[in-house]
Amino acid sequence: MNTHAVQRAHGFSLVEVLVAVLIFSLGLLGMAALLVVATQSSHASYLRTQVGFLAEQMANRMRANPQGVWAGHYDSAVYPVSGTPPICDSAAGCSPAQVAQRDRILWSGQLQQFLPAGVSAALQCTQPAGGPAISAAQFAYRPPYAGTCSMTITWTEAALARGAMPGAQTFAWVFQP
Repeated sequence: MNTHAVQRAHGFSLVEVLVAVLIFSLGLLGMAALLVVATQSSHASYLRTQVGFLAEQMANRMRANPQGVWAGHYDSAVYPVSGTPPICDSAAGCSPAQVAQRDRILWSGQLQQFLPAGVSAALQCTQPAGGPAISAAQFAYRPPYAGTCSMTITWTEAALARGAMPGAQTFAWVFQP
């Protein structure tokens, strides 16, 4: 029996070890690249979730102030807005216009806080042409008013591909407050 063959069966040569280390290293580099893409995708998903929450929050604010909505106090092509929210207390109360101004300013602050710099939004509410006028009694009973509001929120996400430009994303929603 050849002793050289017996020794070869029990060990690895240096070339085999180097090839194994090379293959293992390439696998680790691939996993690192996958981790980077997964992290970027997770952040993009987080931003889209935040946009959905913020949109629903503004819609709920608008549902609480139908007079302000149909008087056009929420309509603006330029969000975020700046300013100081009006101070209303139990003695003076707030008018629908003041409630809308407060809602717009607070929502704008949230847009700037939870979304990337450069976020913009627009909100426009319309009633169908020839539709019935909304009376004070209708506001008291809170029926569906047959009008709709359009909301768009635009922000920029980091690019997933190396060297690609960041992508502008737009959330568009038509709803009935």
